[in-house]
Amino acid sequence: MSGAGQGPLELVVVGHVDHGKSTLIGRLLHDTGSLPEGRLPDLEAMCRRRGTVLEWSFVLDALQAERDQAVTIDTTRIGFRSARRRYVLIDAPGHREFLRHMIAGAASAAAALLVVDAAEGVREQTRRHAYLLHLLGIERIVVAVNKMDVAAYDQARFHAVAADLARHFEGLGIVPAAVVPVAARLGENLVSRSDAMRWHRGPTLLEALDRLPAAAAPAARPLRLPIQDVYRRDEKRVLVGRVESGTLRVGDELLFLPGGRTARVLTLEAWGRSPRVARTGDAVGLTIDQPLFVERGALAAHGAAPPTLVRRFRATLFWLSDRPLAVGGTYAMRLGTATVPVTVAAVERALDPVTLDAAPSAAVGRDDIAEVVLRAGTPVALDPHRVSPATGRFLLCEGPAVVAGGIVAAEPVVEQVDIHPVDHLLTANARAWRNGHKGAVIWLTGLSGSGKSTLAMMAEKALFARGFQVYVLDGDNVRRGLSQDLAFGPEDRAENIRRVGEVAALFADAGLVVITAFISPYRADRERARRAAGAAFHEVYLKASLEACEARDPKGLYRRARAGRIAEFTGVSAPYEVPEQPDLVLDTGMLAVEACVDQLVSYVERATALDTAVASTG
Repeated sequence: MSGAGQGPLELVVVGHVDHGKSTLIGRLLHDTGSLPEGRLPDLEAMCRRRGTVLEWSFVLDALQAERDQAVTIDTTRIGFRSARRRYVLIDAPGHREFLRHMIAGAASAAAALLVVDAAEGVREQTRRHAYLLHLLGIERIVVAVNKMDVAAYDQARFHAVAADLARHFEGLGIVPAAVVPVAARLGENLVSRSDAMRWHRGPTLLEALDRLPAAAAPAARPLRLPIQDVYRRDEKRVLVGRVESGTLRVGDELLFLPGGRTARVLTLEAWGRSPRVARTGDAVGLTIDQPLFVERGALAAHGAAPPTLVRRFRATLFWLSDRPLAVGGTYAMRLGTATVPVTVAAVERALDPVTLDAAPSAAVGRDDIAEVVLRAGTPVALDPHRVSPATGRFLLCEGPAVVAGGIVAAEPVVEQVDIHPVDHLLTANARAWRNGHKGAVIWLTGLSGSGKSTLAMMAEKALFARGFQVYVLDGDNVRRGLSQDLAFGPEDRAENIRRVGEVAALFADAGLVVITAFISPYRADRERARRAAGAAFHEVYLKASLEACEARDPKGLYRRARAGRIAEFTGVSAPYEVPEQPDLVLDTGMLAVEACVDQLVSYVERATALDTAVASTG
């Protein structure tokens, strides 16, 4: 089939260092007549000056450092055309030090060419690159088993390498479109068939690339149009972007996310023309019939088949940074044209990219693969990568550096909602979605010395690292202001708890998680606080014996109470009423502090997680 009328196929070329990627590309460009005019004589003259044989890799290795080191250190993009279709080749680095460039280069690719040295065979980096292609949702893959001339054109060697690749691909669920034996330096089996490899009955490399399914498949997928920029032309505002999947027509009603507003397409605009239809791969401008505030990073879709709008979601990452990935890390996620801050809420397991063995892991080091839960700082529109690769794969960055490539997991999305815009009224659900969690009062109660303040402060820090809006109310900050007029008699203590309960309820109504750390010895006082906060109230009993608490006695209060210097001291001269049906019990007398914090944080995450039923009313 002809590639006329379609956008070029973006093809990333990957493989282990020195397996001949750049040489293959340079020779392929030459053999298809795609080298710029005068480039070959310049290349031959340069090699003569250096006293070297003709190096096809120099066609692409434009950086002086690359020529000196004979290693590609940055991605290079170059177009070429066969008789059947147009291509954009992306030469991605193979050296371990430059994997982040390979991730960035492959992120926009629709297909891949994996180059393997016939003599060296499948190496660790080859396996990593295969997994990266899988990770980025690239399923159309051609394999070139290169340097067959060095392997004496041995058919058995070729089949051994192909079988090794097939075993690894099988574990990833990948079936390559073709595996082709080539000698790139000599141009054998690239465009023309090799007399030395007549035993190969399959396609040449170019034939295999031309046979890859055309990029028409995304047109059958739902419309996804990331907005790249907004221009003003005369009195019109023109929204500009590239159609990543689906078809866009004049008159279509579009849903713009994350805002959730809709508008109808008035015109489509391209360079020098005004088309009625824009298809997958087309760069297009559009005007709409509503004066909506739409900016770079928004995603346009048809309302009948929208992307998922989330604050928390599962993803698989390939980690590239020397600094380990860990829970609480915050990064900039680049998804399409959007850049959104995300926090690592959980690391569920790690995966060895070579063996594909999985194991639980709390931290992830360089070149590791991990399944994680990410919490976005603002709602983000995305798709599982198998549904829509363009809106299901992303990069994580620290400053300008790419630290990870990732794909959105197929199932389940941790949180999903349909957001409905509110013009003049801010509801509790709207606040919850802004914060990424529901508001809550986490009421810690227990004897003095049971660990309330310690757990509250540690849980606050852990939750904050996970992206929560959280604050602790305890005796120190409340008594300095809100209750500075109260003494410590029974009536004043009851009033103090009443005030704390009302303030905590306001915090929860504002969408925050507020943790209170008060003895609050009487059930009646705690029940009044529950009534103030309603369903947002969660009673957490810190269970520890009087003996254990008195043995700790960090402030010497029990000692002073036993000496009669503190009147009405709970547990000594005043009673403590144990909760009858607490929402959570933490045995601080038996468990380590860290274990109690983990239990408390897990409970808060479950108790405040957004759900579709709640969010759809927001």
